[in-house]
Amino acid sequence: MWVLMYVFSYSVSPAATSDRAEWRLLPTVVFQEFSDEERCKKAKATLEASLSEAGAKLRSGLEDLKSIGKGDPAQIIIAYNVECLPK
Repeated sequence: MWVLMYVFSYSVSPAATSDRAEWRLLPTVVFQEFSDEERCKKAKATLEASLSEAGAKLRSGLEDLKSIGKGDPAQIIIAYNVECLPK
């Protein structure tokens, strides 16, 4: 038995938002069991790609804000870690 574990969090500094309020998602930890290592690793790769794509979209949106002087991609922190662990 294998367990896929991932941790995800993000924060946006107040300067990057129009209302000047800070956005922060406290770390989220998720566990999912898999019957074998191969299935766990496949899910891990899919999840990592999805999280990376979501982060790129968020940064792209901030680039749009930066172009009108309202934000900067440097003002966002996106962190995630995905692991397959034997149970």
